[in-house]
Amino acid sequence: MVVAYVMVKAHTGEADRLRDDIEAVDGVTSAHIVAGDVDIIAKVEVDSPGEVKTIAATTIQNLDGVEDTHTYVAMDS
Repeated sequence: MVVAYVMVKAHTGEADRLRDDIEAVDGVTSAHIVAGDVDIIAKVEVDSPGEVKTIAATTIQNLDGVEDTHTYVAMDS
């Protein structure tokens, strides 16, 4: 199991809608609106690093209202 965290910067006023869209993505186990440099942190749990890439760099990055993403893969089990 690969666990990763995707930090999402949303366009102004899009965080609430985006959180719901991100939570609906297969492989995303939770998404939270946060205060700080990013607007949403999503937790991803999948079988392979390739699936993390597909979810973060393709699916989430291409959602309407996403300005930028950064992905961090957990190194502990």
